[in-house]
Amino acid sequence: MRAAYEVVVREQALLGEGPTWDAAAGRLIWVDILASRVHTYDPADGRRTVMATEQHVGAAKPRAGGGLVVNLRDGIGLYGPGGAPFSWLVRDPVPGRRGNDAAVAPDGSLWAGTMRYDEAPGGGGLTRVAPDGTVTGQSGPLGDVAVSNGTGWSPDGRLMYYADSPTRRVDVLDFDGRHVRDRRPFAVIEDGAGDPDGLAVDADGCVWVALWNGGAVRRYTPDGRLDLTVNLPVPRPT
Repeated sequence: MRAAYEVVVREQALLGEGPTWDAAAGRLIWVDILASRVHTYDPADGRRTVMATEQHVGAAKPRAGGGLVVNLRDGIGLYGPGGAPFSWLVRDPVPGRRGNDAAVAPDGSLWAGTMRYDEAPGGGGLTRVAPDGTVTGQSGPLGDVAVSNGTGWSPDGRLMYYADSPTRRVDVLDFDGRHVRDRRPFAVIEDGAGDPDGLAVDADGCVWVALWNGGAVRRYTPDGRLDLTVNLPVPRPT
């Protein structure tokens, strides 16, 4: 099955990623990583905003009390409503490494991914960041990570889906609310079809994944079966 699409916002970006719907504010949020910019769009009135961040920004997610939590080059930062003031929640600079995709778990914690600029194997990771700044690394259940990318949870909260792009797989892990275990392949991307980048899980438990260098977004059913492809006129959807 194939599907059509419509363009919501036309915007030039160096590396556009991380579309996130902010239900409380009724707006779309996304980032331009290498331009250090957070964009928003309100479909009700067409209003758009652009905010500069302190560093390269891998992801921006809405906070419960307003404002944003951002996955930056050197750690996790916080912005209050309206974009200011800025403060660090977790600061952990590592030369050659930056924040990449991130996702909010069912309990409200941020699962923040990292990668090296040179995409070296083992140079990335995934950490759970609690609202108080407590960090729990996931190197044990995940093993070596190169480019930490899409992360999402099943509707019942019992499974976590995860993409380390160079593996050309979307993996699935058991999730108990705070920890993951038993990483195993969920969907394998065939040769020439691109690398899995960002992903999202819909209300039916289907996993949508963007294929970098594949020019498409795919949907997989909860049992890992490919049932929908959205072809795009760009080679690197994220």
